[in-house]
Amino acid sequence: MTGFSHLNAKGEANMVDVSQKDVTVREAIAAGYLYASEAVLSAIADDRIAKGDVFAVARIAGIQGAKRCADLIPLCHPLALSKVDIQFDVQPESGRVEVRCFCKLAGKTGVEMEALTGVNVALLTLFDMCKALDPGMQLDNIRVLEKQGGKTGKWENPSL
Repeated sequence: MTGFSHLNAKGEANMVDVSQKDVTVREAIAAGYLYASEAVLSAIADDRIAKGDVFAVARIAGIQGAKRCADLIPLCHPLALSKVDIQFDVQPESGRVEVRCFCKLAGKTGVEMEALTGVNVALLTLFDMCKALDPGMQLDNIRVLEKQGGKTGKWENPSL
């Protein structure tokens, strides 16, 4: 259990002390998919969802989710994000919508968790707004695509 930074010497949950780390610009991009029926994808693309503009609502929800990450994940540091961007790509040929979340700050710890939280909250919001048309939708393949900053520099997901 000593290989995990979120555990202390006794194996107890522990918030990592980042006070001695250097402030660097840190960025992360995460992505995930909402798989839905052709009817849902068509209704989204044509702005025919009864609850309103799904992308506008999901974008705001994803940004808010990224900003509130430390309130949801117990050992995450509260971060002053300088940028959160949520993008959507309807991919009817694959039966899905891709959601991407970009997070950036100048700080002492990375923003991967914030990007992942932003993607998840945006995906959940899409699900909520479309569930009347297709309660069988699926969220899938939520992952970090890339990150940079700090002592490790740039990292890209090897599965890309």
